Amino acid sequence: MALAVVIGAFLYTPKEVRVDKIDMNYGPVEEEITEITRQDQKPPEPPKKTEITVITDILNIVTNDTKITTNVDFAEFEENVDIVQQVAVADEEIEEEQIFVKVEKMPTFMGGDISKFRSWVASKLRYPQLAQENNITGRVLLKFVVEKDGTLTNIQVLQSPDKSLADEAIRVLKTSPRWEPGKQRNQSVRVFYTLPVDFQLQN
Repeated sequence: MALAVVIGAFLYTPKEVRVDKIDMNYGPVEEEITEITRQDQKPPEPPKKTEITVITDILNIVTNDTKITTNVDFAEFEENVDIVQQVAVADEEIEEEQIFVKVEKMPTFMGGDISKFRSWVASKLRYPQLAQENNITGRVLLKFVVEKDGTLTNIQVLQSPDKSLADEAIRVLKTSPRWEPGKQRNQSVRVFYTLPVDFQLQN
């Protein structure tokens, strides 16, 4: 009996199972595909145009006495304007410092003219020792101004053979007494003078 069971087991073959129908309940899951869209890109803006304004007005230079007109109406500034303080401006007198060469009444020195002053200068000169040792002689030409108060100013050397001679001449002019100032239209004025000063060695 055991042998018969074994032989029967070998002879038994299971039937093939065929799947004819697929259960749709377990079908594949469909995933929603989201379409990727690109944002519309704005076209590049054209470069901005830079406007350059060329000023063609020409500045006109005018003198102080030229009348200048304007289109500005100053009436709009008159309303609601508080005047804090009014300052009176006095007219400034411009004093002319003109230097005359010749005037109605020329300056005088101790009651005399330029010749008397030249003699006075010669009497006050001291011959420089260095110039004597080097036998330096010649003429020093000076210019100066007789001021309104009779003093001498603006003493300058126009020519000189030696600096020591020029320095001595200037020293004497600086010690000059006051002059009687020159007059022009009965007013004291400044007068310009030139003065030659001679330096000569005596044997």
